Amino acid sequence: MILITLLNIAIFQGVVLGIIILKSPIFKSKANKYLAYAIFSISISLLNYVLDDIGVYTNIPLLSFIDTIDSGLLFPVFIFLYVAHQIDHPIKKSRKIIWLFVPYLYSTIVDIFDDINITTNLDTPYNFILLFLNIIQILIILFFIPGILIYAFVLISYSKNTQEKRWLTHLWLLTATLFGSWILTVLSSILLEYDFTSIMKILTVIATFLMHWISYFGIFKFRLAKDQEEIRALIDKRKNDSTTEIVTDVKLSKIHDAKKAESFTKEHSYFKKLEDLCVNHHIYRDSTLDRDKVAEMLGISTGYVSQLVNTVTGDNFTTYINHYRVEAVKDLILNSEFDNYSLLAIGLECGFSSKSTFHNVFKKITGTTPNAYRKKYK
Repeated sequence: MILITLLNIAIFQGVVLGIIILKSPIFKSKANKYLAYAIFSISISLLNYVLDDIGVYTNIPLLSFIDTIDSGLLFPVFIFLYVAHQIDHPIKKSRKIIWLFVPYLYSTIVDIFDDINITTNLDTPYNFILLFLNIIQILIILFFIPGILIYAFVLISYSKNTQEKRWLTHLWLLTATLFGSWILTVLSSILLEYDFTSIMKILTVIATFLMHWISYFGIFKFRLAKDQEEIRALIDKRKNDSTTEIVTDVKLSKIHDAKKAESFTKEHSYFKKLEDLCVNHHIYRDSTLDRDKVAEMLGISTGYVSQLVNTVTGDNFTTYINHYRVEAVKDLILNSEFDNYSLLAIGLECGFSSKSTFHNVFKKITGTTPNAYRKKYK
């Protein structure tokens, strides 16, 4: 019962996720289109398993067409096409890729003939032909799926983006594990006449995990990382194009401890250097930035950094740095070049370490959420 519940959740999630990928402008692309189709295909396979397991096909025979059109064989095809489009390989433009759908079409036709045979109880000659067609179907499964997965793995090696290659490799490994196990199970059932019901349950769990993994790591995390990379490139380009700097050559002078507090002003050499590091070198974009790192950059103690910032700004070190991060986020939000990027990706690239920290700090400083700020000023 627990397994069926998990599968129902995965099926619902798969359908919703597929629709989001196809319709949302954030994820919409030719590559993601095939990933959405892959998710739909595995969702139908899981639905078929659930309906068969709870006896729906027995009570409602008309729904058995879902078993006939089970699109599990299409999943590796769509994964292959997703990889080809994601790395922009020339094969994606080849008209020959339509042949990749022939095995599924053949398998569907054979299943239809099998259903007709069961319903009408055809004569022995027809049974012999069906047996021959089923043997070919099994051979196609045994050779086609491993072949297309190997080809997909070869294509992944052409990716020049480390983050992209890592995601595609992990996706391939999970797909290969799922379908490799399924092929071995089918072979065992044929050669050893083994009841593979329990193994099929394990495979459905793997398929469910694959669905959840694609949802979080594949779509959200990979998209987020890719957005951050593009945002970083745009920020660096703006930085290189800019010729103005607020602070250029700051001479640091040593001050005796007795005169520290009374000399802590905005004109203090160390504070001006800190401002230079933030304004011109954007050190706040480092999410791991702390007093120790800043103290090392300035050549002073961490206590000196705290006392300097507290006295001049009236805020502690963390708040001081977060103000720069929030201002950077506001600047990017108002820039049309960054309209297509998620607010979280912008926040993370501006130095915030997590979604919750970003939203809480932004609201505390500005009095509104990042999303409300974008809607108000865009």
